Amino acid sequence: QVQLVESGGGLVQAGGSLRLSCAASRRTFSMHAMGWFRQAPGKERELIAAINWSGGTTYYADSVKGRFTISRDNAKNTVYLQMNSVKPEDTAVYYCAAAKYPNNVAVVTTTEYGYWGQGTQVTVSS
Repeated sequence: QVQLVESGGGLVQAGGSLRLSCAASRRTFSMHAMGWFRQAPGKERELIAAINWSGGTTYYADSVKGRFTISRDNAKNTVYLQMNSVKPEDTAVYYCAAAKYPNNVAVVTTTEYGYWGQGTQVTVSS
């Protein structure tokens, strides 16, 4: 069974940085687009960043553009989310996800993602 395991969450002060990692259990996921989602209390889960399998195409939600960076290391089956200049409104549970099928686009449609990690909590203090 495929597993996605996030790590790197925690408590950080506003203006600080944090790097999340997502390790996939199967090498074949190097051919899938990957995304980072987040869900704050009382809000819907939202896609904040996506990357195609080769790493050459990315997508960012306006709320994180210029502050967060998504990247991947296919040799390590790992996707990263570098979070800089964090704000209290970035507080949420962060999830990584893999697209259902191999492709080379940065998938931006939530229903196209079929594999999910368990989530990691990020809390930004003011």
